[in-house]
Amino acid sequence: MKRKRKSIEVFGIGQCSLDYIGKIQAYPPPDRKCEFTDMVIQGGGPVATALVALARWGVSCAFAGVLGDDLFGRMIKESLEAEGIDTQGVRVRRGTDSQFAFIAAESGLGRRTIFWRRPTGPPLATGEIDIGRIERAKILHTDGRFAEASLAACRTARRAGIPVVVDADSFHEGLIDLARESDYFIASENFAAALLGKENPREACCRIADLGPRVAGVTLGARGYIALAEGDLIEKPAYRVDPVDTTGCGDVFHSGFIYGLLQGWKYEKCFDFAAWAAAMVSLKMGGRSGIPTPQQIRDMGF
Repeated sequence: MKRKRKSIEVFGIGQCSLDYIGKIQAYPPPDRKCEFTDMVIQGGGPVATALVALARWGVSCAFAGVLGDDLFGRMIKESLEAEGIDTQGVRVRRGTDSQFAFIAAESGLGRRTIFWRRPTGPPLATGEIDIGRIERAKILHTDGRFAEASLAACRTARRAGIPVVVDADSFHEGLIDLARESDYFIASENFAAALLGKENPREACCRIADLGPRVAGVTLGARGYIALAEGDLIEKPAYRVDPVDTTGCGDVFHSGFIYGLLQGWKYEKCFDFAAWAAAMVSLKMGGRSGIPTPQQIRDMGF
């Protein structure tokens, strides 16, 4: 008898990493030693971390990505499976290294510097994606790192009427094409500035919306966010907190927005929840330690 696969609400395609995060007093000049404290070792990656948050909030998730057959790869995969995330779509490349990052978080400033290495194996190929699982999902989420595979997945989702959410953290190959095949395109301020060649988040939202998404947003860190949602402008400051480490804030912002979509909330509430969840993440070291619990979400009235 063929085993029935678990129904998946959010299918994610993108990066997965192992992150070493350490706290420093100030970023050092060249040729200096710099002591760090409070080191945390966690899984990372935009889509992977977004799925972890969603899984903790009761959403069933599946992830497709690439790992090496090294120790880091095993740790990354185990961290996802420990959260209940389906990893059938993860491809392990023999003789290669997994994505890794060391992150220096500056104490009291809420900013960090990321040193990272991309996976050394071949990227995820179009033929390695389970199209049927995407067609049965409720939302597709991608960071577009595997340009061809992500674009094919987005086109499949659109044909099947599955909403597509894109996390555009940095400007790289294929993201403009993904914008044309997405429903919700939320970018970082770095992406927005690279898109225009200048800093103007509002104009960037308009430019992105012209490509086709029904919602185009730009996250602005401590300054909040701005979005053009089906013609309506939404602009709000961030929740006021004393951040410890901003690693993962953008990832969880996207998971918060997706969670709101699944609940059927209006766009303004989706963004408000996303901003609050991101602020909570900044209160602890690492991108996953501060993900708010379901009880905290209820206590906030969401």
